[in-house]
Amino acid sequence: MSPDQFFQIANTMVLPAWLLLIIAPTWKWTGRIVVGVIVTILSVLYAILLLQGIGSLDFSSFGSLEGVMQLFTEPSAVAMGWIHYLAFDLMVGWFIVNDAQKHGINRYLTIPCLLLSFMLGPTGLLLYFLLRLFAKKNHFLDTVEKG
Repeated sequence: MSPDQFFQIANTMVLPAWLLLIIAPTWKWTGRIVVGVIVTILSVLYAILLLQGIGSLDFSSFGSLEGVMQLFTEPSAVAMGWIHYLAFDLMVGWFIVNDAQKHGINRYLTIPCLLLSFMLGPTGLLLYFLLRLFAKKNHFLDTVEKG
């Protein structure tokens, strides 16, 4: 399969997942489909691309911006990077949905956060942290206290 085919498959797969997060965040199958199926398949696609190109990867390139830019001149590296973004942004969306449910934040207020996470990744997460700060007077993640 070509990098373009991987790209097309990944792009097509995430749309229903984002729709589920926006339209049916409390449905019992949403998490199973989004994380258990879609993110897992994205991870498999990523791993396949990685294994196909592992010999040509220069891991020292990750140490500089110029090196990373050079990596992304290869179509398979760009497809890998894009799939990486899609999977992680989707996990951010899943976090937003779950955290909002846990803290009783109205799901309709999270829709702009989810849309921004879909399109602009960390910007949607930042918006959610601001929403949570104003709604709950706390933007910090819950931690398990020891002792």
